[in-house]
Amino acid sequence: MAVIATVVAALGIAAGAGLVASAAGGAGLRPGLRTIAVTIHFSRFSISHLDVAEGTLATFVVRNTDPIDHELIIGDQAVQDAVERGTELHHNTPGQISVPAGSVVTTTYFFAQPGALFFACHLPGHLLYGMHGTITVRGAPHSFGLRPRWCHIGRSHPL
Repeated sequence: MAVIATVVAALGIAAGAGLVASAAGGAGLRPGLRTIAVTIHFSRFSISHLDVAEGTLATFVVRNTDPIDHELIIGDQAVQDAVERGTELHHNTPGQISVPAGSVVTTTYFFAQPGALFFACHLPGHLLYGMHGTITVRGAPHSFGLRPRWCHIGRSHPL
């Protein structure tokens, strides 16, 4: 039980670190678990930009207060272009969800590497109306400042 409590405590620390956001160019961002609340109101996302650390697992909780359906598509430009050209009417995969009118829907997305990503609604006319934003994924330092080591009985070998 003590091991489980230690793991839960460590995950809590990592989750707390993942919630840090900074207006100073992402300084202080750490990988971990993060919950991001997004409200859709008057065909607009409540956020226009996110900074996240590489290695962050984010759960997006999307509340649609509009009387019409929307969607949230997360990905690079190639993903956005494919969805824009596609014919899918309903999305239900990690980082790509349909959000019916008056509902709350969640999706999870793992930010695996640094770079620029986008989020958008590609229903007819919604992208042009302004339903899009950017995500900057910043390189993250090693978790907890530890270097991995291989250990053998009687000796250790630093990497």
